[in-house]
Amino acid sequence: MRLLRLVLLVCGAALVLWLLATIGPGAVIQAFADLSWRLLIILVFPFGLTTLLDTLGWRHAFRRDAVPFRGLLAARLAGEAFNLTTPTASMGGEALKAWLVRPWAPLAEGLPSVIVAKTTITLGQALFVVVGLVAAHAALPSLSLVVRGMEWLLVVQVLAVGGFVVVQAGGALRGGTRWLYKLGWLSDRHVESVGQVNDELARFYRREPRRLALSILFHFLAWLIGALEPWLILRWIGLPVSLAEATAIEAFSSGIRFAAFLVPGYLGALEAGHVAIFTALGLGAPAGLSFTLIRRVREAVWTGLGLLALAPLRAQAPPATRKP
Repeated sequence: MRLLRLVLLVCGAALVLWLLATIGPGAVIQAFADLSWRLLIILVFPFGLTTLLDTLGWRHAFRRDAVPFRGLLAARLAGEAFNLTTPTASMGGEALKAWLVRPWAPLAEGLPSVIVAKTTITLGQALFVVVGLVAAHAALPSLSLVVRGMEWLLVVQVLAVGGFVVVQAGGALRGGTRWLYKLGWLSDRHVESVGQVNDELARFYRREPRRLALSILFHFLAWLIGALEPWLILRWIGLPVSLAEATAIEAFSSGIRFAAFLVPGYLGALEAGHVAIFTALGLGAPAGLSFTLIRRVREAVWTGLGLLALAPLRAQAPPATRKP
């Protein structure tokens, strides 16, 4: 897996360099110049608001409000930074989040919460893709390859997440764990730990429909508000677009992240995908590449904040968990 992700990273970097050489760096430099001081606004809004909403979505993935919001926010920032900067296929950061909230919630609660949050954020994304499809139909011809791709992506997401929810709610993880134990791949301690996580997941889905609905709602609102970012960026670099077009761009971008989760930082996948959809919308390939690189700057700033938040959270961890 590490070798595969390394190959994907190298290929992604090569693709970005090829796009930059083909399109020309002048267009990108001009876009940053047009954005000027407004880049400072993009660094904070709307991504800061979406981060707060996503943290609320995670908070409601617990069966009780045991972790203070500030701790959840810092752990989320650190976990997302870990996902973007390490070869863990967007999963290592989720385990890190559960570990970082140990001072307030044991792993038997933290791990199920990140699994539920990962599920509800994907469900919220699927709802947002539906909104994006409506917007795309208004902005693009119905036979566009972009629209067709979004439709197939929505089908895959619904099937994948629906099956995952059924597995969690039905307690199927425990049955799978028993088979792994019989094969000798898990010890008694591992079976007990996975069993606790399985039971916590099943209890959440069966007993907490309100918290589940709120978690999906907050994540959906975060996706929805995220559409303001392309709307603002493109207007400020001299390409005024409608909210429908901005929503279609953001929905397609979220789909690329879903499909390219193995690629570190989605490098190359986002750049090429944005070039494709911007070309389909008649905005031009240079705008697509410039938009992606502007987002990369904002992403780098928030990743730095996440890594800075990691140190104090580690210091708060109980001695028994800090040592491993």
